[in-house]
Amino acid sequence: MDLIHRANMTHQEAYEIGIDRIPVIDIQSLFGASPRFEVVAAELLDAVTHVGFFYVKGHCIDESLMTMAFDESRRFFALPAADRDAVRVSGYHRGLLVQGVARMEGQPHADLKESYIWGVDFPPDNHEFASGNELLAPNRWPAAMPEMRDVLVRYLDQAHRCGTQLLRAIATSLDLELDYFVGKFRQPVTRASLIHYPPQPPTGADGMFGVSPHTDYGTMTLLAQDDVGGLRVRDIDGRWVAAPPIPGTLVVNVGDLLARWSNDRFRSTPHAVVNDSGRERYSIAVFLDPDWDTLIRPAVKPGEAAHYEDVLCGEYIRERFDRSFSYRGKSGSAQGRAS
Repeated sequence: MDLIHRANMTHQEAYEIGIDRIPVIDIQSLFGASPRFEVVAAELLDAVTHVGFFYVKGHCIDESLMTMAFDESRRFFALPAADRDAVRVSGYHRGLLVQGVARMEGQPHADLKESYIWGVDFPPDNHEFASGNELLAPNRWPAAMPEMRDVLVRYLDQAHRCGTQLLRAIATSLDLELDYFVGKFRQPVTRASLIHYPPQPPTGADGMFGVSPHTDYGTMTLLAQDDVGGLRVRDIDGRWVAAPPIPGTLVVNVGDLLARWSNDRFRSTPHAVVNDSGRERYSIAVFLDPDWDTLIRPAVKPGEAAHYEDVLCGEYIRERFDRSFSYRGKSGSAQGRAS
C-alpha cells in the first residue's frame, strides 16, 4: 500500500498497523553511575539493522523540560511576523526556516512545515567557528522570548547525552570499543529543530506533505512528538506504517551518515509526515553528528568491501544543506534531504 493511501487512514488504523512494527526499547540502564550497555545492545542492534527506526523509553530527557520546550515552540510560532523574521535563518543554518524553504529530493513540492534551528550555544568568536566550522555558528535567539534560550540549551544538552549513550550501546552490540562513534564527538555539530506543521487536507493528487518522503542524512535523529501524530515510516517490506506518538518515548532513527559509517549494516529508513489531523502539530528533532573534521570511513567486516568512499562529516552535511535549502542560494538548492 503506497504512502498516499496510507495517509488517508484513521489515527486508530495507523496506530494499530505501526505499533507492532516499530520496537519500543527501554534504555533506562544506559544512565546513572554505572551504565549497563550490554542490557539493551541486542535490541538496539536488531532495530538499527532491520528497521532503522525505534522508540526509546526510560530516556534521560526530563519530562518537565520537554513540556517547557514544546511550550516555547508553540509560543515562538505564534509570535508576530516581525518578531519571528528578526531571527530568520542565517547563512550558517541558525534561526527560522519559513515554509517553502525545504524540498525533499525528487519531490515536486516544498514541505509545508516551518522550523527553528539551534545548536550548541557557542559564542560568536569561538575558535572552531572562526576557523571555518560553520555548524558551530552562534545561535539566533528571539529577543521577544528571553527565556527560550535557557530551555532549549538544556534540552539539547540532555538529548545529546541520550544520543551518545545510544551510540555507545550500538558500538557494544557490534563488539567495537565503547567510544568507537562517540570518540568523534569532542566538538560535535549536533543541532536541533523546533518544527511546526499546519493542518493539511489528506494527501491526494497534489502530493503535498508536511515533510515529503526522505531519509535523514546525519548520524542519528531523536524525535519528540506531541499527541497529534502523522509520522509515517517505510518498513523493511516497503510498506508505509505509522509511528504514532507513545507517551514517555522518543522516536529514534538512523541517518545516512551512520549507514555509511556502518557500511550499510544500519538502515537509514525513509519517512514522511502527513498532518491531516485538523490540528497544529509540533515536534522537536535533535540531529546527532560528530566533529566537523571527522572522517567517516565505512567500518567493514573481514573480507568485506567498503560500499562508500570516505567523507568528512562537515563537508557531507554542508553539501546536503546546499541541496536542501533555498536560502543558501546554491545550484540545486531546492532539492535534497532536509535536516
